[in-house]
Amino acid sequence: MNIFDIYSEKIKTLVKNLNKQNLIEIPDSLNGINVDLPPEKFDCDISTNVAMVLSKSNKKSPIDLAKQLAELIKKNDSDISSIDVAKPGFINIKFNKSFWNNFLKEIIINQKEFGVNKKQKKKTYLVEFVSANPTGPLHVGHCRGAVIGDVISNILIFNQNKVIKEYYVNDYGNQIINFTKSVYFRIREILNNEKFPSDNPDLYPGDYLIDIAKNIISQKKKIKFDNFENISDELTKLSIEQSLKMIKLNLKILGINHDNFASETEIVNNNEVQSVVDQLEKDKFVYKGKINAPEGEDKTDWIEREQLLFRSTDFGDDKDRALQKSDKSWTYFASDVAYHNNKLKRKFDILINILGADHAGYIKRISSAVEALSGEKNKLICKVSQLVKLIKDGKPFKMSKRKGDYITVHDLVNEVGKDATRFIMLNRSGDAELDFDFTKVKEKSRDNPLYYVQYCYARISSVFRNINKKISEEIKIKNYDFSYSNDEIKIIKKISQWPKCIELSSSKLEPHRVPVYLYELASDFHSYWNLGKDNEDKRFIGKDNKVSDEKIVLLKTVSNVIKSGMDIIGVDAPEKM
Repeated sequence: MNIFDIYSEKIKTLVKNLNKQNLIEIPDSLNGINVDLPPEKFDCDISTNVAMVLSKSNKKSPIDLAKQLAELIKKNDSDISSIDVAKPGFINIKFNKSFWNNFLKEIIINQKEFGVNKKQKKKTYLVEFVSANPTGPLHVGHCRGAVIGDVISNILIFNQNKVIKEYYVNDYGNQIINFTKSVYFRIREILNNEKFPSDNPDLYPGDYLIDIAKNIISQKKKIKFDNFENISDELTKLSIEQSLKMIKLNLKILGINHDNFASETEIVNNNEVQSVVDQLEKDKFVYKGKINAPEGEDKTDWIEREQLLFRSTDFGDDKDRALQKSDKSWTYFASDVAYHNNKLKRKFDILINILGADHAGYIKRISSAVEALSGEKNKLICKVSQLVKLIKDGKPFKMSKRKGDYITVHDLVNEVGKDATRFIMLNRSGDAELDFDFTKVKEKSRDNPLYYVQYCYARISSVFRNINKKISEEIKIKNYDFSYSNDEIKIIKKISQWPKCIELSSSKLEPHRVPVYLYELASDFHSYWNLGKDNEDKRFIGKDNKVSDEKIVLLKTVSNVIKSGMDIIGVDAPEKM
């Protein structure tokens, strides 16, 4: 039950009927009419801007039109106890107690569907996230993007869309050659006691390569590690296999499972790059030309040469993009275009990419390529996951003891746990840098948002245990004629905002809205719980050790929303703490 959608439709129906009676004029579209939360200073439940939207068409001041419409809205709705007008023309609506009782009854009966956006057309999505080079374990930078991608997927699934979670394995190119060479030298180090050439800047120095080398040796394949060129192909395959095992383990401890792993090597070997270039060339999006030196590069060292270029500027990019290197091999961009064409061929409605902070400048060119291939402007949506700063005792914190100059996901989860990692990674919008404070994450206070939300659920569970009920059990209440106090209505109003939270999180692909909402709901609940210390009427468990029906309904609705939200985020809602 989405009260904002319900009243938006009621108001739109009213103005359409008034228009048919020639009482008001309406614009071609009523999409600008919103029903939202009013500021806290107003004693009302919802607010609409309808008068301001219609003001120009009717050549009336928003205030005068709001007064006219307010009377008609109240006249036709028995659930409204009062209605008033506020500058510059908002209509503020307050509901009576029967409305909130019916609201609670509706969501108790249909608890599994509460929050689901039923008005939205269901679509198929391919969400690509993480996609780190398979050259070692995932680090903290990958972690945030992994959680954001996973939770965006969960929100879309909650809204009954079909979602495929995909990881693009960049197992082709120079970085893979260098990675394989690094493994080769580690194997030689183990077998022949040869010193690893740590002075070679192209090699990967991480100690994790020793584990990969040992695992390959333990397979006892008939490989002679005496000449890299003779074994490079087979060793590359084995090395990537081991690295992906490590990555998948990192993802598993984060609670993430991808549906599919797509290989760049397979795309290249299947001739998909040449195929997509031919397609773009046929559509006149590819030509041979010259491009200027990249921004910031010393132009004296830049050799201007003719290249195969994609007309990215046709779609608003600042310059056209190279598809081939000087040795005629494909650029990473060309392979990526082929991969996105592969996605398009699988007939998804929407493609979503979660990119790291260092890939923000890449968005325009790949979006341009997808638009050229699909003929659709918004077929691909890219979201950026900004940097994470780890802080402990107010100072930057490094805790990885493995050489490789980064902090692994495994290190982080070992330090604070999966739930804290996932919850805190969503504590701010993905496009803003995030401070991950280890001290606060371990506190048992409202400064630790995960603890505060989990403690809310545990408190509610304790009340249900007291009356020998499980928090997960369905409740059956015959009479919903309750008289909730203003403090309780405040909690119920927050519950009513859950569908709006889901709607915005889904439409804007902003998963941070879910933990922020849960924290606010938990805060309202804890504030009410604490009132019971001084006021017996506010206590959930009465003197006779019983819980009234109205309190059970309130507790059940809060717990259902908390559990639903925590499931979306992918963290536990413990019954005891």
